[in-house]
Amino acid sequence: MQYVMTLVWSVLLMLMLNYVVSSILAVPFDVTTSLILGVIFTILVFIISAIIPNEPTPEADHH
Repeated sequence: MQYVMTLVWSVLLMLMLNYVVSSILAVPFDVTTSLILGVIFTILVFIISAIIPNEPTPEADHH
């Protein structure tokens, strides 16, 4: 479920970002670009979350 919601939020945020930027630059709004960027962003988030370790560092245990 977390993967689906990450995809949904990523696509929604990219749609919003593309809409605002296209309005500022006075270019036509393109939904397919937003969808592609949302999927790419989701994949990058999953890769980054797989690389970052979940265990705390040994120094964090002593504080």
